[in-house]
Amino acid sequence: MSYYPDQQGGYPPPGAPPQQPYGAPPPQQYPPQQYPPPAGSPYPPQQGGYNQGPPPQSYQQPPPQSYHQPPPRDYQQPPPQGYQQPPPPQGYQQPPPPQGYQQPPYGQPPPPQQGYAPPQGQPPYGAPPPAGYPQQYPPPSPYGAPQGYGPPPGQYGAPAPNYQPGYGQPPGRPSLGYGPEQNEDRNVTADIEALYKAMKGFGTNEKKLIEVLPRQDPIQMANIRRKYQERYHESLIKRLEDETSGDFEEALVEIARGPLLADVHAIKKAVKGMGTNEDMLDDVLVGRSNADIAAIKAEYRREHGFPLESDVERDLSGATKQLYTMIMAAKRNEDSDPVNPQQIDSDVDALQSAFGNFMTKNSVKACEILTSRNDAQIRAISKRFSEKYGEPFEKTIKKTFDGHMERVLLLLVARAENRAMSDAERLEEAMAGVGTKDTLLIQRVVRAHWDRNHMRQVINSFQQLPKQKEKDLVKRIEGETRGDYEKILVACVKVGK
Repeated sequence: MSYYPDQQGGYPPPGAPPQQPYGAPPPQQYPPQQYPPPAGSPYPPQQGGYNQGPPPQSYQQPPPQSYHQPPPRDYQQPPPQGYQQPPPPQGYQQPPPPQGYQQPPYGQPPPPQQGYAPPQGQPPYGAPPPAGYPQQYPPPSPYGAPQGYGPPPGQYGAPAPNYQPGYGQPPGRPSLGYGPEQNEDRNVTADIEALYKAMKGFGTNEKKLIEVLPRQDPIQMANIRRKYQERYHESLIKRLEDETSGDFEEALVEIARGPLLADVHAIKKAVKGMGTNEDMLDDVLVGRSNADIAAIKAEYRREHGFPLESDVERDLSGATKQLYTMIMAAKRNEDSDPVNPQQIDSDVDALQSAFGNFMTKNSVKACEILTSRNDAQIRAISKRFSEKYGEPFEKTIKKTFDGHMERVLLLLVARAENRAMSDAERLEEAMAGVGTKDTLLIQRVVRAHWDRNHMRQVINSFQQLPKQKEKDLVKRIEGETRGDYEKILVACVKVGK
């Protein structure tokens, strides 16, 4: 994050009196008073009074800024080019300036300029970021943590009234296992040897598989897959499929794939054959970050040789197809984008108009707004809509839409409001009623377990589900599953305890 202070004036034209040293009083022939700003000018009056002629400007000098004040533009925006002032004649008691403004690479701090300091609270250029904040990325918020409105307009750091959401913000970080860090080299020799021995010869040591696989994080799992292949010249996933069966096999393979590859396979399974498994598709794509969706699209093309969009759009139709096209475009505002109250009010009014009635409903407009806002902005929209129109936002969505589109929009809002609670509800949905939706249960448990803090929040949220007799997630799973299948899912849940 950087800004560039405006220069304090042009160079004196030839023949002008010599320039005074910095901080010296002005020469006597120039009165100290400044002229009043023209009517409607955005610049405040200068000190010293009015009714004086303007000081001589040269070469289209920009209006002076107040001391230490950054130029009026959004942070993270590339700096404007220099003012292209010609070099001054030599001999004005100062060394000649460099030829032209040397603009640093985009995103790098500018060279230090004497007399200017960074804004209050901002570390000096080149200083390390505050502890706990990774460079270039905003600090992550806990899953489901509510965030209030950003600073009011006009305060330092607040967006301008004509603020365009998403513009100029840095890209967000992908989830663990979706970015380049998954190629980080780690020592997993003991784990790959244990897995090999568990499946070597006659019979399989299921207990050892359950002990080793669920406790890996996404980076370790990627290393285990790669190094198992290098050492034993066979695929770990193929070996697990050969040595195990049923739901236990499906759970082991889901873990061994890691989060990114598992998402790719889930989407392919959701759109393969007749019909669409809408729940499976929604689980993977709805409410995901731009970085995660970009990683999923790249991995999908690598695995299957063609774009993710072509498979999904071919399987959907009508307004739901348009909705998913927007989701897969990955153009949500980044989490670092602030919540702008004026923008929220504008979105709320636009949504109310788009919801309309049967004859005036504009589904596309409603989807455009909700798929392009980040979680904090969606929470603010939901809250403001309920306050302004006296009806819960989710209830209005239910009255306006139906079918798959209704479920997608409700999930988008629910995940923005409280992702851990939403995941707890979907785990219960997979176990509720007659029979267990085993594939959905496996995918949802394994997906949640990759982030141990999130799994801990899901466990706590499960205890708060209304009308839920069994409040303990582990006991609920034990009541719906059996044998090694039960043990592997319970092991995944317990990483969050």
